[in-house]
Amino acid sequence: MSTSMTTPRIELHRGGDRAKTRISWLDSKHSFSFGEHYDPDNTHHGLLLVNNEDVVLPGEGFDTHPHRDMEIVTWVLGGSLVHQDSLGHSGVIYPGLAQRMSAGTGILHSEKNDSWRLDGTLPEHDEPVHFVQMWVVPDEPGVDPGYQQLEIDDELARGELVTVASGLPRYRDRTAIAINSSHAALHVARMSADNPGFTLPDAPYLHVFVARGEIDVEGVGTMSQGDAARLTRSGGQRVRPHGEAEVLIWEMHARLGQ
Repeated sequence: MSTSMTTPRIELHRGGDRAKTRISWLDSKHSFSFGEHYDPDNTHHGLLLVNNEDVVLPGEGFDTHPHRDMEIVTWVLGGSLVHQDSLGHSGVIYPGLAQRMSAGTGILHSEKNDSWRLDGTLPEHDEPVHFVQMWVVPDEPGVDPGYQQLEIDDELARGELVTVASGLPRYRDRTAIAINSSHAALHVARMSADNPGFTLPDAPYLHVFVARGEIDVEGVGTMSQGDAARLTRSGGQRVRPHGEAEVLIWEMHARLGQ
């Protein structure tokens, strides 16, 4: 892991240019190399290795599979997703719920569209689940695996930039959930048409992803759903929405070593 910085740079990556995995029950778009989609020039930005936007059909999903030494944050945009893991955690993830899984020394988990409802108290539905899953590198390998989730819908309703997941000391008292990376934080803004916007934090590495809607980013231009801006040694730009929009921002003060 390196904390070195280069000259300021902004790279705009359009959503339509992402690699895609499409099978009968899954529509997945990959911002970085993932699975069989490998590009040696597109493996990560800062500490962010995976930024997958997935749509999973009802009653379908990812069967039990392993992870190791990764901080995995899942952000649901629509529908609901069931998480179950080998530590005994189970829960339904829905819009406005912050969630992370620390894979650490090793964990098994599954993720399914909650069409059948985990607790059996609510009726079945036929809505796809739409979510973004993000992986960042932890400070150290071999930590104890873990899981955390927290409802933050009220904070998001204010339209401001909310710190959802962080290991950065500066956000210790204001983050919803903690991750084992002292150089990274995920912020989310859910904005309405009359929202004045916000200013990007200053950081060696920023990843700005438009999860819903359309925004203007100072010095970048208009960004639509699926677009991402990778900023290096930058920050301070103003972000303004075009109508309703939801933006996911990784602030990172280190990068994966070359």
